[in-house]
Amino acid sequence: MSISVVDADLDRPEHCTGLVAILDEYARLPHIAGRGLPGEVIENLTSRLAKVSGKQILLAVDGEKVVGVAVCFEAFSTFAGRPLLNIHDLAVTGECRGQGVGTMLLDAVAQRARELGCCRVTLEVDTDNPGAKKLYERSGFVMTQEFWKKELAD
Repeated sequence: MSISVVDADLDRPEHCTGLVAILDEYARLPHIAGRGLPGEVIENLTSRLAKVSGKQILLAVDGEKVVGVAVCFEAFSTFAGRPLLNIHDLAVTGECRGQGVGTMLLDAVAQRARELGCCRVTLEVDTDNPGAKKLYERSGFVMTQEFWKKELAD
């Protein structure tokens, strides 16, 4: 396996297909959603993402095959007065978990954040995902506060 991390090019069909496939596989995990992405999301995700400003999407690729993704969005820390980068999704295909792909993606995200002048990288992790928690701790992340959310109806 010769894995590298590249910027996603949402004009390349293989990048789009790989990104959606990894996120769909990730969503199917019992501690995430327990089911795949809805068909409407699969159909429209990459075209909608292409329109979003401040996105940073990194792909771990083995040759042409996408084996991991980091979908990040730029935000701003008012307390630091500088941008930050939030990892919204970090996922590695099952066949490549435990082989350092997640660490490679996190290192690439941190490097990108430095290039953007960010003060920090943030992320959320599900309470039922101990493997991810260990990965984040090994990569220097610390839990700082509880995350709350409110779902909005369509």
